[in-house]
Amino acid sequence: MAKQLDYPTIREIFSRFQASEPEPKGELDHVNAFTLVVAVALSAQATDKGVNKATAELFKIADTPEKMLALGEDGVIEHIKTIGLFRNKAKNVIKLSQRLVEHFDSEVPCSRAALESLPGVGRKTANVVLNMWWRHPAQAVDTHIFRLGNRSGIAPGKTVDHVERAIEDHVPADFQLHAHHWMILHGRYICVARKPKCGACIIRDLCQYEEKTDVKTV
Repeated sequence: MAKQLDYPTIREIFSRFQASEPEPKGELDHVNAFTLVVAVALSAQATDKGVNKATAELFKIADTPEKMLALGEDGVIEHIKTIGLFRNKAKNVIKLSQRLVEHFDSEVPCSRAALESLPGVGRKTANVVLNMWWRHPAQAVDTHIFRLGNRSGIAPGKTVDHVERAIEDHVPADFQLHAHHWMILHGRYICVARKPKCGACIIRDLCQYEEKTDVKTV
């Protein structure tokens, strides 16, 4: 685990991220808040690409809680059976749809506690929805962000919660809204797990990772 970088260095890092991608976007396809919640819940232990492939047809016919309930658990399974843990995920999609209808007038809530009350929605999923749909500066820490935070020194921590708190505490406020997406995209495509592409990294000179590579392909 790297040491926590100082404020000027972190500001420079995120200034470079911003210059490279001023408005970073999430890669999960969705058409409204409901389909975003479903997509993020389905993405646990699955790739965004795989989820997008599975939901392409699903969201055409079930883009509201009522339509998802009408489709039923077996109908959901037919669409998402290429995704890991699809049976349990289908069950949660139906349960969260039912809860939205019964407790939230079929609307996706904008508070973390309310979102976490939905079956299959944990803190990370709630934070993604808060950030992407409601534009809250919430930090959803996945494996890519955890790796980048610890390697670089942007947000070191022994647990996901520690890294989330480090981002909140050390990333300048004016970068908080997009911090999650800048970090996840950098971790997904540049600071990859086995052979990080340090030769193509725009923050290489600021990063504390000691085992830098010279791989330049992106």
